[in-house]
Amino acid sequence: MRQAVLSILVDNSSGVLSRVAGLFSRRGYNIDSLTVGITQDPKYSRMTVAVSGDDDVLDQIQKQLLKLTDVREVFELPGDASVCRELILVKVFASEKDRQTIIAIADIFRAKIVDVSKESMIMELTGNQIKLNAFTELLDGFKITEIARTGLTGLARGAANLK
Repeated sequence: MRQAVLSILVDNSSGVLSRVAGLFSRRGYNIDSLTVGITQDPKYSRMTVAVSGDDDVLDQIQKQLLKLTDVREVFELPGDASVCRELILVKVFASEKDRQTIIAIADIFRAKIVDVSKESMIMELTGNQIKLNAFTELLDGFKITEIARTGLTGLARGAANLK
């Protein structure tokens, strides 16, 4: 079983997300991560879907997606020839004695401190999933009160692209 990151170009119209997500749920496929945003052409949106399965399942998912009328193109982002990123916001309880250690961890990962109060700090970090997981693991010794992750988004490197 492997994880694939699919970049899907779809019409920018109402109900597209529901139809794509419905395809996954009807077939019993789990979506590991999903992000959607408008492209440089306002007629289209790009969905980035991370999904796990064996090669046959992943091939079947791509074929089924292409049958949807709103889907223009499906492209699997190759791990070695694409750039995939995710954003995480982490709120940590930060006493005065812990604050400097938390700031040092944030600096190591180049996380940005976006909010500070008497009892907490919120940090923002962008990177690949391995980096974000390592960041949260180092913060595990502190009281993490909330985490929000955006999910993967990505583009193929170089001249390779969707429409």
